[in-house]
Amino acid sequence: MDALLLSRVQFALTTVYHFLFVPVTLGLSIFVALLETGSLFARTYAMRDRLRKLAKFFGGLFLINFAMGVVTGIVQEFHFGMNWSEYSRFMGDIFGAPLALEALTAFFLESTFLGLWMFGWDRLSPKLHCLTIWIVALGSNLSAFWILTANSFMQHPVGYAINNGRAEMTDFLALVTNPYVHGEFGHVLLAGVSTAGFLVLAISAWKLLYDRESRAAFELSLKAAVVYTMAGLMGAMGVGHFHTQYLAEANPMKLSAMEALWETENPAPFTVMAVINEAEHKNDTAIEIPALFSFMLYNKPEGEVKGMNDLQQELVAKYGEGDYYPDVTGLFFSFRIMIGAGGLMVAITALLGLLAWRGRLLDFPIVLKLVQVLFFLPFIANSVGWYIAEAGRQPWIVVGLQKTAAAVSPNLTAGEVGLTIAGFTAVYLVLIAVAVGIGFRHIYNTKIAED
Repeated sequence: MDALLLSRVQFALTTVYHFLFVPVTLGLSIFVALLETGSLFARTYAMRDRLRKLAKFFGGLFLINFAMGVVTGIVQEFHFGMNWSEYSRFMGDIFGAPLALEALTAFFLESTFLGLWMFGWDRLSPKLHCLTIWIVALGSNLSAFWILTANSFMQHPVGYAINNGRAEMTDFLALVTNPYVHGEFGHVLLAGVSTAGFLVLAISAWKLLYDRESRAAFELSLKAAVVYTMAGLMGAMGVGHFHTQYLAEANPMKLSAMEALWETENPAPFTVMAVINEAEHKNDTAIEIPALFSFMLYNKPEGEVKGMNDLQQELVAKYGEGDYYPDVTGLFFSFRIMIGAGGLMVAITALLGLLAWRGRLLDFPIVLKLVQVLFFLPFIANSVGWYIAEAGRQPWIVVGLQKTAAAVSPNLTAGEVGLTIAGFTAVYLVLIAVAVGIGFRHIYNTKIAED
């Protein structure tokens, strides 16, 4: 394997690993803030005390996750200079601005106020202490906004000019109001809510089964997480739907690859399952629902959707000879895995909610065990979703401006990248083992008994 392929593999591995923690940070910060806010308005001392202890408990897990996110995120910064120096040279003027703002307006904000929240339980007034965690939540999600602003330019460049072979920003407002940002940020934020909510469901279910003295508190957290998770799931599906409609304009090749649509059709069918033949640019067999794809895009059972074969010809005419097909098989099945995981999460969350509000959670321990076993569902959905976002723009690293093959560092060798892949993998395995161990110890040892 050459340096280009290994660099792509390395960046994929480190990005997916980092993205295991990002959605939890986004969603859990808001959940903890909501718990602490609820304690301010609780009508009884018992409820106020219970909510504050829950906020402190899940805040501890947030701290562990936040630390992992910071450590793994730093590695991403080094990639741009070490593995992708040509990308940094070409895109530095644009990509550097949101990254700098992410550090100045988001990371410093969340890290500073997280320290105040950690050490201020008995030093700050309840209202002021609650404000600190809301500022942490704001900083965490603002951080995601700036990163996705940079990523959205790579997906749909706006507000730039090419001077001396480099992309230079000409309109900062266009950069931050890029329509691509709206869909990406909304989807990532709500995916974070879903991820954190589902993780709270799994932890609360374990505590209900095995921590008798904490049952009252974690029955409350489970009920809150049902509402929180369902809101995130429904919101993520809604934003995802509208963003998919926008892809018909912004990146039709990615959209058609997600549906394995090779030929232009009107109306276009939705392909449930297919045997994809990328070599011959067709599906050998497919199970299709007539007109559904057009309905999903245009809200009516008609409307032309361009196929990849026609789009390939258009891209050759526009950019010159080349293979502009992305990884069709990977995108097609990743999209279905994401939708399937989301649907299963909806079903489990709804079942838990039904049992919780009927007061029959402990009558069906199998359901409580099921959510623990399937706690990984949102992480799978997030990982394949991120793959769709990144692989769908290939062969471009910046759509229409720079191809991935032209972005890699010119003096990089395969041996150097292979060595760092091995090193990162070993370190990351140790880190995840330590983080999971600390997290489990925190969950197991922390009791929330009634005073």
